[in-house]
Amino acid sequence: MVTKITITVRPEDEKNNSVIRTKIVSGLLQKGVTASPDDLNLVIQKKSIDARHGQIRLCLQYKVYIGEKPEETAEPAVPVWKHAEENRRVIIVGSGPAGLFGALRLLEAGIRPVIIERGEETSRRKKDIAEISTRNIVGRDSNYCFGEGGAGTFSDGKLYTRSNKRGDIGRILRIFRAFGADESILTDAHPHIGTDRLPAIINAMREKIIALGGEFHFNTRCTGFIVEEKNGARMVAGIQTEDTKTGENGQYRGDAVLLAAGHSAADVYGLIAGTAPDALEAKTFAVGVRVEHPRELIDKIQYHGQERTGALPAAEYRLVTQAGGRGVYSFCMCPGGFVVPSATGPDEIVVNGMSSAARNSKWSNAAIVVETRPEDIPAEYGQKAEEAHCPALAGLYWRTQLERETKMHGNGQAAPAQLMVDFLAHRESSSLPASSYTPGIVPGRLDEWLPPQIADRLAEGFTAFNRDMKGYVCGSALMIAGETRTSTPVRILRNAETYECTALGCLYPAGEGSGYSGGIVSSAMDGENACGSIVKKLLQR
Repeated sequence: MVTKITITVRPEDEKNNSVIRTKIVSGLLQKGVTASPDDLNLVIQKKSIDARHGQIRLCLQYKVYIGEKPEETAEPAVPVWKHAEENRRVIIVGSGPAGLFGALRLLEAGIRPVIIERGEETSRRKKDIAEISTRNIVGRDSNYCFGEGGAGTFSDGKLYTRSNKRGDIGRILRIFRAFGADESILTDAHPHIGTDRLPAIINAMREKIIALGGEFHFNTRCTGFIVEEKNGARMVAGIQTEDTKTGENGQYRGDAVLLAAGHSAADVYGLIAGTAPDALEAKTFAVGVRVEHPRELIDKIQYHGQERTGALPAAEYRLVTQAGGRGVYSFCMCPGGFVVPSATGPDEIVVNGMSSAARNSKWSNAAIVVETRPEDIPAEYGQKAEEAHCPALAGLYWRTQLERETKMHGNGQAAPAQLMVDFLAHRESSSLPASSYTPGIVPGRLDEWLPPQIADRLAEGFTAFNRDMKGYVCGSALMIAGETRTSTPVRILRNAETYECTALGCLYPAGEGSGYSGGIVSSAMDGENACGSIVKKLLQR
C-alpha cells in the first residue's frame, strides 16, 4: 500500500527517525490503516515551516510505502538533449533563465541555439560587478543585470513560483538539480540556490549547450532586427549586432528569434518601438525602496521571540496591503542577505537584494514597492512617449528619470537612505546604521523627493505592516532607494498560444523582458514554452 501523510514536528526532531515514524503511524491510524513503524518505507516529498500561533513546527510530507519497497528512488529523468543539426538554428537574445532553458528545449529537438549575450561570462562578470562597489564603475553591458545567466546569476536564486499553470515546475527544478543545485530544492516549499552556487550551475548549462552544438557569443549587443516581407507579413529573419569591445558590427540569421533580453534592457524596447511600435503596450509595474533590518530582529519577530536554532533558516516574510487604491507589498525577500547595486548605467542608482545559500549575513532585506499603473505616470512622460510615436514607453521614461534622480541624491553608487521612523516622521536621519550595501549609503530625505504617490503609500504600507509584524517599524529599519526593477513597465504583445509577436513574425518574446513572467522559474518555463512553439513550427515545415 502507498499513501501520503503530512506530519508536524519540532525543528530539532526533523532527523529523529523514531519521532517521525511514530507520528506517521498515528496519521495512518486516522486514515483507518494499522501499520508497524518497521513496515514503513518513507520518501520525503515536501518540507515547509509553520511559525503561526507562537509555535515553530516543520511540516513534512512523506510518500509512505507500507510493507513494500519504494519505487525506483532515482530522480525523474531530465529531458533527453540531442546534438544540434546543421540545417536549423534559432537566435536567442539573452542568456538568462528564459534563454538558457529555451536553448535546452531546442536541443531536445536537435535545433541549434545561437545565444547572443551583451555581457561577459560569469568569471569576468564577477570582476565587473566588484568594480561597482570598489570604484563606482558601472559597465553598461556587464553588471548585476547583464551578463551570462542574466540578472538571476548574482541573485538569491529563488525558485519559488505560483505559476503552476505555466508549465511543470518540477521539471525546471530537476534540470537545475541535474546541473548542480542542491537536492533540497526538490522538497523545500520555498527553494533557493544561493548566489554563491548559481554561477557554477550556469556555467555547467553553457558547457552542455556548447557540447551539443549550441553557440554562445558574449560581449555582443543586439542593435536591430533583420525584417523581411513574406506573403504580406513582416518577419524577423535575424538580428543586427555590435561587439561591445571592438565596436564591430555583425548579424546573425536564423529560423526564428527568441527575445529574452530581460526587463532592464531599455534599449531593446527602443528597437521594437522603432521597428513595430504596435508590438508594445504599457503595463502595471512597481516602484519603491529596499528595506533592510538586522536579521536577528526579523528572526525574532517571525519566530515569536524564540531563539533560532540551526534547524531553522533565516526567517522570511511576505507582506501586502492596500493604500490609496494601490497595492503595497514586499518582493524578493532576502533573509540573511545583502542589498546590491543593480544599475545598468553610470548615471543611475538601482538597488536589489540577494543572499548566499547559507543566508547567514547579519541583515535581512526586501523590496517594499507600490503598484504603479499606466494611468499613474505623470503626463509629461506620456507626452514624451507620444512624441516618440510609441505611447507604451511612458512608464519606461518615468522609471529612467526616477533612477537618475536617485543618483542625484546619492554619491557615486552610494545610495540615498533614511531610517523608516524618520521617513514616517518627515525628518532627516542624523545617522544611519551599518548596511550590507557595499557601495555605501548617504542620508537622504526620501520622504521629500520620492514622488508623493509612492512616498505616501509606502508610509501607509509600513504602518499596516507593523500591525502584522509588530516591531517591523523600528529604529534599525533602513530604507534604501530605489527599487524600480521588480518588473517591466512594457509588455511585448504576443499570441497567447504560439508565443509569436503579434506585429513581427518569427519573433518570440519570452522571460521577464517580455512582460509575461517574473522570477527565475516562471521565466525558465516561459522560455521553454516559446521554444516549444518554435520547435512545433519548424518541424511542420
